[in-house]
Amino acid sequence: MIHRFLSVLSLAAVTPLIAQAPQYHIAHTYELGGDGSWDYVVPDPPNHRVYIARQNRLMVVDSDKGTLVGEVAGIQGAHGTAIVSSAGRGFATEGQGKSVAMFDLKTFQTLGRIPAAEDADAIVYDPASNRVFTLNGDAHSSTVIDPKAGALITNIQLGGKPEYGASAGDGKVYANLTDTAEIVEIDGKSATVTRRWPTAPCKQPVSMAIDTVHHRLFSGCRSGVMAVSDYQAGKIVTTVPIGTGVDGAGYDAASANAFASNADGTLTVIHQDSPDQYHVAQTVTTPIGSRNMGLDTSTHRLFVAAAKFGPAPANGKRGPVLPNSFSLLVIER
Repeated sequence: MIHRFLSVLSLAAVTPLIAQAPQYHIAHTYELGGDGSWDYVVPDPPNHRVYIARQNRLMVVDSDKGTLVGEVAGIQGAHGTAIVSSAGRGFATEGQGKSVAMFDLKTFQTLGRIPAAEDADAIVYDPASNRVFTLNGDAHSSTVIDPKAGALITNIQLGGKPEYGASAGDGKVYANLTDTAEIVEIDGKSATVTRRWPTAPCKQPVSMAIDTVHHRLFSGCRSGVMAVSDYQAGKIVTTVPIGTGVDGAGYDAASANAFASNADGTLTVIHQDSPDQYHVAQTVTTPIGSRNMGLDTSTHRLFVAAAKFGPAPANGKRGPVLPNSFSLLVIER
């Protein structure tokens, strides 16, 4: 009887601790304002900055203070940003200019432009090959750039419309092909496509994050799931439900959590129980339309872009961004 009583006491002591496990929440809201919509949110942890694509410029934000420290001006349809610290340069895709703007990381001045292709969108730096790879949506290609020379190396045909990508750090670069529902593997040094595999049952894979320790890719899919791939085996191992309208993803090795930011006003937190097993740990409420995010792997904070919108037009698309309503949310636990 005494042993049973002690067991009950032990459970009662442990249960509150489980219930009080830290939850992700919006810790700060940085009011940045400025006109225009946005796209990729790219943290630069060593320099405590966040780069945000804003149509005709990149906003450079102090990630600790939430203040605007500068802008890279004159971007022709801003989408993605790649940071190459070893060269002291950043690279911004210009979707309308079919090019990449190379800029100085200290002065934010444009140093030159490199030809890319139609709908230059995401951009990834691969340190193993020391090359920058754009993902050109409508052109179904990747432009390969030498960041030191600031010069075009070649263009690779991908066989589908790429969206987000990720470097594995070993010379391999991965990208979602949203129209064919595939993942494509690029060898950075040879600049060739080496493998591809389907993401089914995931449809329209868009955002991507990577776990290089367990060799897993996380593809956020517009069909309402996150697809987890074993990129060594080249196959999907499981899917997990997320919100709708995903456009951002992240993976934090310290917490073993993957994230999906969704246009429906949710941030889905997915815990990695094992490399092949996952569960939804939390759904954080965010403003409607907050579908782009970046993860600072040094502080484990998530940066999510948000704004207020005017009435939606008759075609059903999202309404215009209201003037000076743009903000950057900091989500942490």
